[in-house]
Amino acid sequence: MNSEKRSKTIANSKTRKDRKPQTRIERSDRVDEGRESKVRVTVVEVPQIDVRKVRLKMGLSQAQFASKFGFPPATLRNWEQRRSHPDTPARVLLAVIARHPDAVEDVLRNVS
Repeated sequence: MNSEKRSKTIANSKTRKDRKPQTRIERSDRVDEGRESKVRVTVVEVPQIDVRKVRLKMGLSQAQFASKFGFPPATLRNWEQRRSHPDTPARVLLAVIARHPDAVEDVLRNVS
């Protein structure tokens, strides 16, 4: 990539915080010898989660919530104080915890 094109790409890219939360899953429908193949793109919207709201709804302290679901307590504090934000896999887990905390607890209990 030439330097002009690279600079333009870097200038046009958004910071991690500014990006719309989504995940692209790409799958090739067929492979042709050297020819372009059709690709299906599925965009999955991963919700933003208010970690503090989920934790308070469950009636847990930060330490209890972190311990119960395997998050480092400092990470949980940073999320709640908006110093950092959960990445996509963490947001997926937090969304499941928000709706089905017993299922997550059951899975974690049976793994340990």
